[in-house]
Amino acid sequence: MISSNNKVKHKIGIFGGTFNPIHNEHLFIADQVCDSLNLDQVYLMPDYIPPHVDKKYAIDANLRVDMIKLAIQDNDKLALELSEVNRKGTSYTYDTMLNLCNQNPNNDYYFIIGGDMVDYLPKWHRIDELFQLVHFVGVKRKNYIPESDYPVIWVDLPDIDISSTMIRNKISCNESVRYLIPDKVNCYIKEHSIYR
Repeated sequence: MISSNNKVKHKIGIFGGTFNPIHNEHLFIADQVCDSLNLDQVYLMPDYIPPHVDKKYAIDANLRVDMIKLAIQDNDKLALELSEVNRKGTSYTYDTMLNLCNQNPNNDYYFIIGGDMVDYLPKWHRIDELFQLVHFVGVKRKNYIPESDYPVIWVDLPDIDISSTMIRNKISCNESVRYLIPDKVNCYIKEHSIYR
């Protein structure tokens, strides 16, 4: 895609979440969507305050950011977007993406969500205007029909069932999380006694 000033647009994925903690399914999705859609990069974008029921369990944003940095440092396709952490407070996706689009007019943004979240799009803040700013990418999920009244780009990936809640529960019970999270993240969690 070419912008009005004749510069080639960069195809950038945005993968938002609490990442409490980041785990191997997050990394797998980001990497595979980047490859499937031929994106230049996928930016993982942690929230500052989770906008949902997970709120009371979220550790400090700086600790979550540190773990993301460790998790992606060996993959040039993945990067970190700190807009929502730097802004602090609860962020609406529309406001975040409007700012990013204004700051980076040569980026074409692809906003990645799980297939289970697609059903909730009609409830998103200013969703119709948001669709004018970004392409939505839905990662197909087992037991969810890949349909939407919105123009969602569907990506079919092997089903991996890891959740941050599972990781936290295992750590609190002193169970192994090896192969569920990157080794460097596991070491960081132990070193800082997180989720104990």
